[in-house]
Amino acid sequence: MYEKALATNQRLKSRLETSKQELVMIQEQLQRAQQKGRKGECGSNMLDTEKKESWSLKKKISDMEEQVKVKADLKLENQRLKDENGALIRVITKLSK
Repeated sequence: MYEKALATNQRLKSRLETSKQELVMIQEQLQRAQQKGRKGECGSNMLDTEKKESWSLKKKISDMEEQVKVKADLKLENQRLKDENGALIRVITKLSK
């Protein structure tokens, strides 16, 4: 059971790190898109495209931030279960003596 919890924790840490890296990349893309908009390109199609891209990136960022929060909660739950598992192992050890 402990090994399973440990494996789950490692998997969640890996997913959290990947999500953080994706979040950084998307934030950089958003900043570039916003800077392009500030440079004054007058094409209305370009502005509409940039607005859509900006909105899409903002949505992705908010989704990823929510995922990071969920993963942090899962990490805390995983640690609680590990602690509980350790306590149960100690009880079983004492009872088996």
